[in-house]
Amino acid sequence: MGVVNVTPDSFSDGGVFLDSDKAIAHAIRLIDEGADIVDLGAESTRPGARAGGVTGTANAPTVSADEEQARLLPVVEGVLRVRPEAIVSVDTYKAETARAAIAAGAEIVNDVSGFAWDGGMARACVEANCGVVLTHTRGRPEEWGTEAQLEPDELMRRVRMGLEASLSKAAAAGIARELIVLDPGYGFGKRGGENFTLLRRQAELLDLGRPLLAGVSRKSFLGRALAPLYGGEAAPVEARETASVAGMVAAILAGASIVRVHRVREAVEAALVADAVIEVRGIGYRV
Repeated sequence: MGVVNVTPDSFSDGGVFLDSDKAIAHAIRLIDEGADIVDLGAESTRPGARAGGVTGTANAPTVSADEEQARLLPVVEGVLRVRPEAIVSVDTYKAETARAAIAAGAEIVNDVSGFAWDGGMARACVEANCGVVLTHTRGRPEEWGTEAQLEPDELMRRVRMGLEASLSKAAAAGIARELIVLDPGYGFGKRGGENFTLLRRQAELLDLGRPLLAGVSRKSFLGRALAPLYGGEAAPVEARETASVAGMVAAILAGASIVRVHRVREAVEAALVADAVIEVRGIGYRV
């Protein structure tokens, strides 16, 4: 899954692809490099962002549904005009945006809130009969810097409970289980080493019965692991590519069926090697 951020402020490439023509060209490049899915997002949910609130209230999200759609829909339409066979995912937690994107040709809704931030999202996905990615997110982005550190067992318990709650909401709405992929939510309310705990123990989540998606690319916990090479400071975003590939391979070996990445060609090569290891070892992690 190749990432295209149609935003001015994403942590990894904020502003680079805000122009729709540049975003379309980048998405096509990722497809040509081997991306099976392109994931288009038009609102940053980086740590510290104000997201997931209710429009018209004091905690309204920074990006309204109208603004999100103005950024997103021309890119969805443009990608599918050039590559009509492409599988497009939209990274949104807003039901209104999901409906508009599906109408424009997207096939997957990637909801980082796991149906927690918009009560209408599950119904929108039922109506669209689309694929759904449900992510475990602990709190909202503006709260992530103050969350208490969790012991490993407690972390895994909360991730499991959150994903189970999302699955229950999907079932209650009538979404078929075979349409659902689960994302443990690396960086989404997990602090520092908690992400490595999650990566090491990710395979424990496979007994939830759905394929796993892992998005570790360029995340800050990888930058902090590289601190010995950067005078004790976290490596900057642009210096995290090799670490991103390493983290992705670890996720695949721990059972991820889909990996969300910024640089596709290198990821494809590394994933082929990881898959070969899994095949030879006969691990059988995949759902």
